[in-house]
Amino acid sequence: MVDIASRIVDIPDYPEPGVIFKDITPLFADPEALRATVDALADHFRELGVTKVIGPEARGFMVGVPVALELGAGFVPARKPGKLPRKTISMSYELEYGTDTLEIHADALTPEDRVLVIDDLIATGGTLAAVGKLVQETGATLLGYGCILELSFLHPRNVLETEGHEVFSLVSVD
Repeated sequence: MVDIASRIVDIPDYPEPGVIFKDITPLFADPEALRATVDALADHFRELGVTKVIGPEARGFMVGVPVALELGAGFVPARKPGKLPRKTISMSYELEYGTDTLEIHADALTPEDRVLVIDDLIATGGTLAAVGKLVQETGATLLGYGCILELSFLHPRNVLETEGHEVFSLVSVD
């Protein structure tokens, strides 16, 4: 069994003093750990009939695409404004230091889709909650949220589980 947590490196005072950045690139660089990560995320949601996985840029792409492949599902990127070439729908959300917006193509999801939201890390839950709202706006069924790392001391589940959507993380930091 691969110890996924040991492949995540703490970088103190990055990107600013007082912040401990969680670097997942060593996890991605280790093929055995990467395979274990993808398998664990996919296995947890495998029986739910996922038809699409959606991930916010940029690291949500890196985690979401292999999980989608493993589940036999499509992948939908949630991008910053102006990055997608066709008609989009968008959702703005609050950050600790302002607001941000994510967009998906307006035709990326249908009401028949069963959608899993995947990212590398859940901190406050704001980004994933915005992605979840985009999913619901399309009429698709939101199945839940999965991630490699959860900063549980920031209580993201208070935001994400309010509507009964499951949150699954491989590593939790208290």
